[in-house]
Amino acid sequence: MFKENGIHAILVIEDNPGDFVLIENCLAEQYMAPVTYHAKTFKEAKFLLTEEDIKFDVILLDLSLPDKSGTALITDIVSISKNCPVIILTGYSDIEFSIKSLSLGISDYLWKEDLSCLTLQKSMLYSIERKKILLTLEASEKRHSDLFQLSPNPTWVYDVDSLDFLYVNEAAVKQYGYCVEEFLSMTINQISLAEDIPFSKKFVVKPTQRQNKRLHFNAKQYVSNCTNTYTRHMKKNGEIMYVDIYSRDIVFNGRQAKLIAAMDITEKIKHTKAIEMQNKQLREIAWIQSHVVRAPLSQIMGIATLIKEINAITTEGEELLSYLLNACDKLDVIIKEIANKSDCTSYNASIINLTQPLQAV
Repeated sequence: MFKENGIHAILVIEDNPGDFVLIENCLAEQYMAPVTYHAKTFKEAKFLLTEEDIKFDVILLDLSLPDKSGTALITDIVSISKNCPVIILTGYSDIEFSIKSLSLGISDYLWKEDLSCLTLQKSMLYSIERKKILLTLEASEKRHSDLFQLSPNPTWVYDVDSLDFLYVNEAAVKQYGYCVEEFLSMTINQISLAEDIPFSKKFVVKPTQRQNKRLHFNAKQYVSNCTNTYTRHMKKNGEIMYVDIYSRDIVFNGRQAKLIAAMDITEKIKHTKAIEMQNKQLREIAWIQSHVVRAPLSQIMGIATLIKEINAITTEGEELLSYLLNACDKLDVIIKEIANKSDCTSYNASIINLTQPLQAV
């Protein structure tokens, strides 16, 4: 019967022989050949739970044992139960204590006076299934937490109302220089430059204010409408860092929040700025070549042409002037080509503008 539902071993922690017999009879009535282990003291229960290689499916616990009782007994049994559901069986009908015991990790709280075989069976079945669900949820939460913490990019969650940091990963701690406790006492405005904060407020929009729009804001969707697709943040040591922001709306512990991933693009910005400076220098060189250098070249070509028109020079002189004019023509062509190529290498500086306040999400 119950073996088919996954119950193979039951630990009964009970010092009263009469109560143990009643529990054992109930188990025998409801289950087919249950494997029951009996502990009369906390010491015996601890030995079975820690020393013996037994995987219990459920623990039935009396609250008064010779060597331990009450809250201390509950806490210690739960700590060594190895995720096995613990059901209290007691003769004391204390409502307040029963509620408190549930908060300590107990699966159920049953009074011996009202106990029936069917009640015990249902409680055991429900407790086991509930524990399976909780363990599955805990495993899922751990996987998500691991993904969050193992992200190589700084990642955090903040409240959209107060702008308080709610959760940060190790990459954020390492990149920004604040410890976790410092982050959780700050708002996102405290890592943004002061001149960027008024601009950033336009992008902190609650999901309810978007009416029927999508519930997440993705920085990539904003690129087509804004030339600045990154923002500036300040580290604890005062160093300015340029970051590309990815944002998504979530509910975190019942609060409307945003999940943020920040990618450091400081080196990329520096590289882009260096290219802009090189392009500027190339344009200046091209202007010098096409205006400053070309002017005396034109004068040389004009003088050579005038000399050639004078009949007073020898045949050998005419030949030399022809060589000079050919060299000038070739140099003129080279200067034009350099100027044209310099114009083609101009970088689109409108993509990056470091002089304006930037988007801070």
